[in-house]
Amino acid sequence: MIRIIKSKIFLLMCFTLIFTVSSYAQNRMVQGIVTAFDSLSLVGADIIVKSTKQVVLTDTLGGFSVLCNPNDAIVVKAKGFNNQKVKIKPNVKFVAVNMKIKQGEKNREYAIGYGNATDREKMYALLTLNNNDVDFSNYSNMYELIQGRFTGVQVSNGEIIIRGINTVQGDVAAMIIIDGVNVDGQALRELSPNQVESIDILKDGAAAIYGARGAQGVVIVKTKSGE
Repeated sequence: MIRIIKSKIFLLMCFTLIFTVSSYAQNRMVQGIVTAFDSLSLVGADIIVKSTKQVVLTDTLGGFSVLCNPNDAIVVKAKGFNNQKVKIKPNVKFVAVNMKIKQGEKNREYAIGYGNATDREKMYALLTLNNNDVDFSNYSNMYELIQGRFTGVQVSNGEIIIRGINTVQGDVAAMIIIDGVNVDGQALRELSPNQVESIDILKDGAAAIYGARGAQGVVIVKTKSGE
């Protein structure tokens, strides 16, 4: 009789241990931050957990915390921005989501009007375009594409110049970044518009994260094959 009781107690302890480990594996806290243009915090963005449908809002710094299962996913939504889905792998504890604003002036007003983006100056310091908005193959080269689609941007002597930037003297050419690498104008000239996924033009406060070299504005190009 005592042996039977001990066996039941042992089985109960094993079940409790397995249940505890299973619960721990299935539910884990994941923290993150949601930004736009790399440095602009998004306030009140919806964070939706795919497995549980839990919804939380980002705080005043763009931060959030959610409970996730292994191999879960979250969907981030904010007015004026494209929805973004992020897979949460088992070993991930922190995620950084950088949102892309939708094309068009109205979406910038949505982003500010709904309070998701509170820094109006930075919002209007950036222009963005992707191949879902425009057929890039209609342009023979990147300089023609950039000058033709971005108001206030000029091409002179093989250099991209963003109007509105006050330069007393020295270099007026914008900084060029392709897939995260700072390149010269020749690299941009050799890149076919068919290879490009998106183009961002930064100026003023939005370009400050690139230091003194970005003072004349920054052209950020992401290719279809780039990471």
